[in-house]
Amino acid sequence: MIPSSRNRQLHLSAFLAPYGHHVAAWRHPDVDLAQSLFAAYRHQAQVAERACLDAIFFADNVALSGTPTLEPLTLLSALAAATTHLGLVGTVTTTYNEPYHVARKVASLDAISNGRAGWNLVTSDNAAEAGNFGRTQHVPHAERYARAREFHDVVDGLWGTIAQDAYVADKAGGVLFDPAAIRPLDHHGAHFDVAGPLNVRPSPQGRPVVVQAGSSDAGRALAAATADVVFTAQPTLASAVAFYRDMQARREREGRGPLRIMPGIYAVVGSSEAEAQDKYAQLQDLIDPKAGLALLGRMIGNFDLSGYPLDGPLPELPLTNDGQRSRQQLLTSIAQGEDLTLRQLMQRVAGGRGHFTVIGTGAQVADQIQTWFEAGACDGFNLMAPVLPGGLEDFAHHVVPELQRRGLFRTAYTGTTLRGHLGLTE
Repeated sequence: MIPSSRNRQLHLSAFLAPYGHHVAAWRHPDVDLAQSLFAAYRHQAQVAERACLDAIFFADNVALSGTPTLEPLTLLSALAAATTHLGLVGTVTTTYNEPYHVARKVASLDAISNGRAGWNLVTSDNAAEAGNFGRTQHVPHAERYARAREFHDVVDGLWGTIAQDAYVADKAGGVLFDPAAIRPLDHHGAHFDVAGPLNVRPSPQGRPVVVQAGSSDAGRALAAATADVVFTAQPTLASAVAFYRDMQARREREGRGPLRIMPGIYAVVGSSEAEAQDKYAQLQDLIDPKAGLALLGRMIGNFDLSGYPLDGPLPELPLTNDGQRSRQQLLTSIAQGEDLTLRQLMQRVAGGRGHFTVIGTGAQVADQIQTWFEAGACDGFNLMAPVLPGGLEDFAHHVVPELQRRGLFRTAYTGTTLRGHLGLTE
């Protein structure tokens, strides 16, 4: 069912990455490589908050797969002190973590930020992570998703082990908390045995927001059952509408509440279309083929593509058991559908990484966002700026005001929690 646009407001978040999402962003002349990564992220978080975005979003890897970065929940806890309203979403894998740790850390971020925390639940798609956790091989795809479902159930259960009114704080009566309002979890499953309860106070927003980024069939099933928000790669309006309808139908079958669908958008914005195209071309010219091919190989399923001719077709690859199957299928479909060479596919992936890509003025980018929104393709977007801080600043200064003039996006925050920003039940 395509939602009515009446009274709907767009949801916008910013997906931050070191230097930007383009594989050559670090080589851009405007990027200050001497600046500390935390200082750069703090500035970007404040830009996002001034633009009234719902949240900032961080991915994660527990192995070195490119530019060194920071652990998301530690980083977001520091950024909570530099912001007052902005939602704070961090990725934590269910493959190489334990649910009690994750429940406690996300709940702590939520308490520190007064209800602005979100957890992006993922299964690891980077096979190199296995070696950091005593494994010689990566966990197989089906096992990762089975573990993820139970992992979520444990985390969500732990978040509910202490009632909202458990802390009586009765100094005169000598009662700090009501033991009857605190219960054990006593979970015993295929992957985990967790006693509980959690030792962090209940969330100011009821539960931290859960985000899920898988688009394979297993990922969609997991998202429908567990998530509040879905982050997805959809390169075309038609694919996005089909994905939206499928996810909302799955959600209805699960009998759960609202589900926000927020595809990624790779937006290159200029004061004129020519300027935007020049910005895009400048980054494309900075691509090192080795780096671009390594990125493509990881994204298409953790395959080494270095032995194939760049100007030949994408080779036939087996179905990945280590990486993201949905991204493998997407990139293979793009290459075959457009008859792209390996070099051309690498150049496509170098920036947008398979996501919806828009190049133009603030009004032109806003036109595309409005078209998708009103066609029932999404509830909003997760912005993937090509280079930082300039790409995020361009979006905040040119696109957001245009969306606000059209009545599609807030001009001020009306709540204080991430659930409130997203219009989810608190």
